[in-house]
Amino acid sequence: MTSQVFSVDASGLTDAASAAPAFSPLYQQIKGLILQSLQSGEWKPGEGIPSEMELAARYRVSQGTVRKAIDELASGNLLIRRQGKGTFVATHAEQQVQYRFLKLMPDSGNPKSEGPAQRKIIDCKRLRANAEISRALAIRNGDAVLQVSRVLLFAGSPTILEHLWLPGAPFKGLTAERLSEYDGPMYALFETEFGVRMVRAEEKIKAVVPDAAQCKLLEIKPHTPLLSVERTAFTYNDTPMELRRGFYVTNTHHYHNALN
Repeated sequence: MTSQVFSVDASGLTDAASAAPAFSPLYQQIKGLILQSLQSGEWKPGEGIPSEMELAARYRVSQGTVRKAIDELASGNLLIRRQGKGTFVATHAEQQVQYRFLKLMPDSGNPKSEGPAQRKIIDCKRLRANAEISRALAIRNGDAVLQVSRVLLFAGSPTILEHLWLPGAPFKGLTAERLSEYDGPMYALFETEFGVRMVRAEEKIKAVVPDAAQCKLLEIKPHTPLLSVERTAFTYNDTPMELRRGFYVTNTHHYHNALN
């Protein structure tokens, strides 16, 4: 059997490498083909994908090979298995997926103890991308971007101040009012109303001292240490779709990440 070969990283994303010889394991090649269908929108977030038997017939491989490919995509939160129902394209509205990029945890270790975060939208405006923003989002300098600022409160206490930049074209029509009204994770809104699914992210973390504006919005004293988290989020095909800078108050919380 001859198949198109993909280069797959640990996050489950792929870049087509059709000119490369087929050295990767067969299940990795099938994983790449399934991802190609996800990227093209053949199966939308929340929709079921064909059964393992159907996919095995489609790709002319064993059902076990398909199962192994799906297992990896499920472990990367790109697919969701539902017992007795089948396998579905993951959506950020799923409980186990929606907060996978938010790594701030209460020191008690039980995130349910403080309930879901309350959100306060500070600003949402369109502007022109400077060199730094355009480089991060892989757009041209001066292209339109959307800048959003918000505060997340846990148990009523301001805990995270975020500034994020989105490419203007894919998010045309996004407003502060819509962000305030939406009762769910921001990434779920991006997915359902703008067709943009964030599938992986890269972060840079360091400690910083807040400025006066940050002190006011987070209701903290000057020189209170903050954790600065800069995240670039990508959709399929490694296309950057968001630059986010967060400032975390960590007197009752900590940053938690599981490393494999």
